[in-house]
Amino acid sequence: MISVLILTRNEEQDLPGCLESVAWSDDVHVFDSVSTDRTGEIAAAHGAHFTQRAFDGYARQRNAALEGLPFKYEWIFILDADERPTPELAVEMQRRVASVSPEVNGYRLRRRDFFMGTWLKHAQISPFYIRLVRRGRARYMREINEVLEVDGGVGDLTATLDHYPFSKGIRHWIEKHNVYSTMEARVVADGLSRAQASWRVALFAKDFHARRVAQKALFYRMPARPLLKWAYMMFVRRALLDGSAGIAYATLQSIYEYFIVLKTRELERERAIGVRGS
Repeated sequence: MISVLILTRNEEQDLPGCLESVAWSDDVHVFDSVSTDRTGEIAAAHGAHFTQRAFDGYARQRNAALEGLPFKYEWIFILDADERPTPELAVEMQRRVASVSPEVNGYRLRRRDFFMGTWLKHAQISPFYIRLVRRGRARYMREINEVLEVDGGVGDLTATLDHYPFSKGIRHWIEKHNVYSTMEARVVADGLSRAQASWRVALFAKDFHARRVAQKALFYRMPARPLLKWAYMMFVRRALLDGSAGIAYATLQSIYEYFIVLKTRELERERAIGVRGS
């Protein structure tokens, strides 16, 4: 009753485990950004449909999959290769879609991030995501930290999705977030965050993702952001309670924030020089 969509690029390490975790579905689609490793071979060996498309942006890639693939079922469960639905989540999703109201077109779930063998219960900043949607009623917005917008009501699931962002090592995480920080710096330098900065939305919006967008936009405007983020994660989110994994993760996130600050300044200097020289 549920089709599965897995987004990939060079995921020969994580894809086998991901495919095994969704073996309960007979309609699994691997949508690949032209991998150069054994990703396609592994997908075929597990009986998954395999489609490739040149990557041109996170939201565009995901929307191309949602809109272009021949899904067998009305409901689509969306995954990255380093994520694993728990057996309880698989059962709950199938039970929900079997008797869902026509007004509900999506479901939100809690994702558990793991680092150093530890669930980052306190350190994880954004644990809630919409991942189960009705076909044709959802679309990704924004190219960095993309958000899935659903046309209709969104329900909540109680079972969890497990995520292993460090499965390929800290080096891979840093390389990926080096790319993300460049994209975020461009957003800040373009001034888009100022238009989205709203205390009212940040504090009182009913939609979690709307609150997160406004909070991040306000955060972009604060001085000493890396230090503030570290203090927030350590003492407000209580990353300390996650032990050494929580402390390390808070520090990595603060370094990532510092990348954004430095790259934003660099972009602004380059643009100022360009204006003076023209």
